[in-house]
Amino acid sequence: MSDPAVRVDTTSQVPPYEQIRAQLAALIRTGRLVEGERLPTVRQLAADLGLAPGTVARAYRELEAAELIRTRRGAGTRVAALPSEPHAHDADQLTTLARDFTSAARALGADTEDILTAVRDALDPGPASSSATADSGAGGPKTAEASAQVTGVRNRARKAVLQTRPK
Repeated sequence: MSDPAVRVDTTSQVPPYEQIRAQLAALIRTGRLVEGERLPTVRQLAADLGLAPGTVARAYRELEAAELIRTRRGAGTRVAALPSEPHAHDADQLTTLARDFTSAARALGADTEDILTAVRDALDPGPASSSATADSGAGGPKTAEASAQVTGVRNRARKAVLQTRPK
């Protein structure tokens, strides 16, 4: 696991073990971590993240329970084969992502309508949807500017591939 990075935001309301679990699950489900790829040991990942080994161990236990990883003595912890049937979305992970996005958007000064517009644009990225906010007289330039900032946040979040902000 050399390329994808796991990050923990110690200021987040989401417990560190859950941040680790959600990020690794997403990396596995999206194929960034492939079947058979070896994960760092509990101690190594804990040291890299500056956390207690028990925190990482709990995340690994939950990933094993979800059958996303397997640990074997002498072989270490490796990514398991994904089940052939589609998985249901993880409601907790979805809530965490939404909370992180809205927090970042609010930090940029976006209001609720700007955030909802950005989400709608992300769900249906048609050419008319992003220009509608900028052209409408309701919010004027401030709405267009905030919408552009939120779009920037959305693009940065997409590039981060489920990574939380570093400490």
